[in-house]
Amino acid sequence: MKDIIGYSLLLLSSATIANEADVIAVKTQCHKTCTFHVTVAHQDTGWDHYVNKWEVLTLDGDVIATRTLMHPHVNEQPFTRSLSNIKIPGNISKVIVRAHDSIHKYGGKTMHVETVK
Repeated sequence: MKDIIGYSLLLLSSATIANEADVIAVKTQCHKTCTFHVTVAHQDTGWDHYVNKWEVLTLDGDVIATRTLMHPHVNEQPFTRSLSNIKIPGNISKVIVRAHDSIHKYGGKTMHVETVK
């Protein structure tokens, strides 16, 4: 019985090794629309636990754009991915960028970014 409990605890602890996904850098290029280059750090462990998207939101929490990530980045940390043709409403000058992982969902570090057009 001790072996079963120990094995269960080992599985549980290995599932929680990776922390939440943190946005650690954002570069923007805005003219009529914006391109966001977002750098995310996360301890991806494989298909069971990896960063699967990042988002651009208004300060009120409305999602403006989502960049879906289709696979783990186990050997590429931190990593940068871009999204173009993002339409930022004219009355918005600052947005939030956050990342999402397959276990913790949201909760890592976010960044507030100026969107100068």
